[in-house]
Amino acid sequence: MFDRLDQLEARYEDLGHQMSDPTLVNDQKKFQSVAKQHRDMEPTVEKFREYRKIKEGIAEAKAMLAETDPDIRAMAEEELSTLEPRITTVEEELKVLLLPKDPNDDKNIIIELRAGTGGDEAAIFVSEMFRMYLRFAEQHKWKVEVLSESETGIGGGLKEVTAIFEGDKVYSQMKYESGVHRVQRVPATETQGRVHTSAITVAVLPEAEEVDIKIEAKDLRIDTFCSSGPGGQSVNTTYSAIRITHLPTQTVVSCQDEKSQIKNREKAMRVLRARLYEVEAERIHQLQAKDRKQQVGSGDRSEKIRTYNFPQNRLTDHRIGLTNHQLNMVMEGMLQPTIDALISHYTAEKLKAEATAA
Repeated sequence: MFDRLDQLEARYEDLGHQMSDPTLVNDQKKFQSVAKQHRDMEPTVEKFREYRKIKEGIAEAKAMLAETDPDIRAMAEEELSTLEPRITTVEEELKVLLLPKDPNDDKNIIIELRAGTGGDEAAIFVSEMFRMYLRFAEQHKWKVEVLSESETGIGGGLKEVTAIFEGDKVYSQMKYESGVHRVQRVPATETQGRVHTSAITVAVLPEAEEVDIKIEAKDLRIDTFCSSGPGGQSVNTTYSAIRITHLPTQTVVSCQDEKSQIKNREKAMRVLRARLYEVEAERIHQLQAKDRKQQVGSGDRSEKIRTYNFPQNRLTDHRIGLTNHQLNMVMEGMLQPTIDALISHYTAEKLKAEATAA
C-alpha cells in the first residue's frame, strides 16, 4: 500500500509542476485535465502526509521514553496515547481512499420515478418522493431540470417523472436510490382506516457523454407529436414533442417539456444516452460477475430496497438493516444520514473484498 502511496505522491508533485508550465496554461483543455487529476489525488496525498507526520511523532515520542527526566517521559507517554490510536484511524482512511473509484461518481444523473402497484396512491407517492429528492438537491445546490412528467389529475399524483440533476458528485450521492420503494399508509380515500401498501420504482442513471456511448443516426427513429402535458396552448397545438426509438435495443424515450422541438430532442437524447450507457454497464457487470463465479448485490431494480411506514413514522432500508423513526423529516429532504449509512456499508464491503483478494 505504501509503495502505491509513494508513487501517487510523486505523480501528484509532477502534475503540480506541469500546471505551472506556461505552455500547458495556453492549452486550456489539457490544463483542465491535468488540474482535475491533481485535484482528485489531493485528498489521498494530504492524508498520506498526515500519516507520515504522525509516524514521525510516534518515533520521536518513543525516543523520549529513554530520557531520565520523568516529566519528559510523562510527556512522551501522553503524546503516544494520542498518536497511536490516530495512526490506526488514518491508515484505515487511506485504505478507503485507495479503493478503486466508481468512474461515474462525478457524473450528473437522470432520475426516473414511476408508479407501480397501488394505483392513485402509488402516483401520489411518486409526487412526494420527487419532492423529497428536490429538497435534497436544494441542500446540495444541485440544478434540477424536469424532462417529462405524466400527471394523474388526482391529488397531485404523477404516473412518472424524469429529471436531470446536475452538480458536484451527484451520482456518488444518489446511486443507491435505484430500486423499488414501498409505502405503507392509510390513503385519504380509505374509509375503514386500513393500511394499504403501494410501490414505486426509482432509476438513477449516470448521465453519459457522447464519448461514453456512440449512437448512430441510422439506428434512430424520431417521431413528433402534439404535447399533452402542461405548458400552455401553444405546446398542445404544435408538434413539439419528440419520441426517439433506438432500433437495435427498442429503447424508447420521449420529451415534451419544452415548446421547442429542438430542445425536446436534445433532452430526449440525453435520456437515451444514459439508458444505453446503463445497459452496457450492466452487460459488463454481468460478465464480470460470471467470471468471479459469484455476484455481490445485483442492483436489480426489482429488489425492494426501502419501506416507508407512515403510521409508525418509520423508514427501513432493507439492504443494510437501517431503521429511522423520523420518516417525516426524511420526506422533507433529510436523506443524508441514510445515504451516508449506505455509502459506509458498501465501502466496508469493498474493503472486505479487497482484503480477500489480497
